[in-house]
Amino acid sequence: MTLRRRHFLALATATAAAPALTRFPSAAAAPLDDDAATTWQNVAVGGGGFVPGIVFSRAERGLVYARTDIGGAYRMDPGSSTWTPLLDWVGQDNWGYNGVVALATDDSDADRLYAAVGMYTNDWDPNNGAVLRSSDRGASWETAKLPFKLGGNMPGRGMGERLAVDPNDGRVLYLGTPSGHGLWRSTDAGATWAKADAFPNPGSYVADPSDPTGYQSDIQGVVWVLFDRSSGTAGSPTPHIYVGVADKESTVYRSTDAGATWSRIAGQPTGYLAHKGVLDEAGGRLYLATSDTGGPYDGGKGDVWRYDIAAETWTRISPVPSDSADAYYGYSGLSLDRQRPDTLMVVTQISWWPDIIIFRSTDAGASWSRIWDFASYPERTLRYTMDISAVPWLTFGANPAPPELTPKLGWMTEALEIDPYDSDRMLYGTGATIYATTDLTQWDAGSKITIKPLVAGLDETYCLDLISPPTGPPLLSALADIGGFAHTDLTAVPDLMYTQPNHTTTTSLDYAELKPSLIVRAGNVDTTAQPGVTRAAFSTDSGAHWFQASGEPGGVTEGGTIAVAADGSSVVWAPKGAAVSVSTDTGSSWRAASGIPSGARVRSDRVNPALFYGFAAGVFYVSRDGGATFAKTGATGLPATGPSGFKAVPGSEGDVWLAGEGGLWHSTDAGGTFAKTAGITDARTIGFGKPAPDQTYPALYLIGTASGTPGVHASDDRGTTWRRLNDAQHQYGNIGDAITGDPRRYGRVYLGTNGRGIVYAG
Repeated sequence: MTLRRRHFLALATATAAAPALTRFPSAAAAPLDDDAATTWQNVAVGGGGFVPGIVFSRAERGLVYARTDIGGAYRMDPGSSTWTPLLDWVGQDNWGYNGVVALATDDSDADRLYAAVGMYTNDWDPNNGAVLRSSDRGASWETAKLPFKLGGNMPGRGMGERLAVDPNDGRVLYLGTPSGHGLWRSTDAGATWAKADAFPNPGSYVADPSDPTGYQSDIQGVVWVLFDRSSGTAGSPTPHIYVGVADKESTVYRSTDAGATWSRIAGQPTGYLAHKGVLDEAGGRLYLATSDTGGPYDGGKGDVWRYDIAAETWTRISPVPSDSADAYYGYSGLSLDRQRPDTLMVVTQISWWPDIIIFRSTDAGASWSRIWDFASYPERTLRYTMDISAVPWLTFGANPAPPELTPKLGWMTEALEIDPYDSDRMLYGTGATIYATTDLTQWDAGSKITIKPLVAGLDETYCLDLISPPTGPPLLSALADIGGFAHTDLTAVPDLMYTQPNHTTTTSLDYAELKPSLIVRAGNVDTTAQPGVTRAAFSTDSGAHWFQASGEPGGVTEGGTIAVAADGSSVVWAPKGAAVSVSTDTGSSWRAASGIPSGARVRSDRVNPALFYGFAAGVFYVSRDGGATFAKTGATGLPATGPSGFKAVPGSEGDVWLAGEGGLWHSTDAGGTFAKTAGITDARTIGFGKPAPDQTYPALYLIGTASGTPGVHASDDRGTTWRRLNDAQHQYGNIGDAITGDPRRYGRVYLGTNGRGIVYAG
């Protein structure tokens, strides 16, 4: 997506009463290269991550956008059922831009789109946030950098939207910010931004003031902005603006003079946070959905409120009031039917058990119906049916007892939107997908609505490891949150993730090179929720079925890395929290390996079953007895800090490549010595694929910097020369954990991303 400069628009009205602005110019557009002819596409997963925001355009029917917390933003065009990613140009230098805090469309121009971006407000993200602006629906962008951070993956990220465009004057935008920075304004269509100094409250709520990392202890800030278009006229700034603040005592503020002054609305509810605000301009009403925490994982109390603007009265309209004995959740996901303004919907924040509850009212909140009710406990009556045939893994392989069902309606549901042009269409986001219905008004007729995933093209998983064995499925993945899949067809969504056991996150995979149907994996699991589940698992049929290790080393806290001997005779496991250990009985017993530190990364030689390798803090280790004992090699000059990945080459004993901070190193003597590869100044990980037609040595695939250019690179001549496979439009943010070639197809490479799933080329 090319970055394009837009001309500056001066605001010619109402400047005398506005507070002074300190301007921060937008960043200059970065030149893009077109040197890569490789076509990239996603390995089909179908969602897999949290969708905290959905925004319908009110300027064009059928145009809708979605934001994710780590995977960028997406557009669905009118008449389409597939999402188009909009931020694949984001690279390693600004990877935090894939954390999308808010989206905003221009009601007077369907082509204009804005995104507030930045991943973390603490030091996990080294960069400040930015507001991106597009005049072509996200096909290209300009960047206005901000002097502070934004937090698309921070607590409270489901509240919003924090960013809004004035529907009467598209030159005016407001942005609610975290960390005490308050409310910000642009008067030139997002090109420059300044603090709205007249706004009185930057917010006070933090999730956990004692968190030393700054993640839970940051101020969640100003969380939504609404313009009352009916209060103004086209071409001039809208006078009436409503702003929500994460402050349990002062939640809602209003300006009646286009932002020159602000006041707290009298009589407003206190004690909770207003996750969402929705304005009914036709009826003159403001609705709030509130909860006792910022979410998205928690929330135990809350209410829904209606403010009648002309009468200046507040009415609690909660489906289940916070002081009810039946209340165990707050509210979020609030939406209004623009075709029928008395119709609104709200969803629980959060109701893990037995499921979320979606409520619907057709009389402005005077009465409600719910998407499910208890019948004779534990049975439930449902106002819906679910069709997940497009994404069958959404069952998670679960077989719950009533009243729980699988698939669940959702969790972490903070985005719920009724199409402003179509009363029958509604979308909502969960922690794993986007669901949709196109027969919503059947609810009011007493019939069941049909809910289906609407997530094609939106792949948000975080990939930690990839393997492509010479037989069986072409690709097996290690994914955060949903475990991973054996991909028998790259273009088809898999039926089910790995189960028996179901590791929440798979951290490492390996196969026995000489017996490739034997596969091992390691992963993370909540042993409180799944007592008796171990963190290592085995498959003897290429990942179709699994069994867990019957034991694990003492002290294991996370999966770490795992490696299997070339013939499958032994497995070496380096879990987090425990000693590197070896098993020769498929995980029934483990004994600590000697000579290698805990936390080292481990790999197996692809030819000699007795050879295993380890690496930690710049020191390379080798075992020649199947992993029982390790010894330091004499190799020097290897990277001691930063991310690093190393692998042994199939078909060549003792042949190892190591990628790390500062370059790429190659050993042909089992790690005894390493030679640094010329032209590679930085590297993150390496993989191997089928040799080129005129070669016998595997093709090399590298995530790193070759000849001064960062990206994904390939070499057919043992690293002598490299060609870049991606371009500046396809950088996929924070890549570096996983890459592999395909041993059966020359030129095919699989790339794991942090938030954009798995992409492949060739």
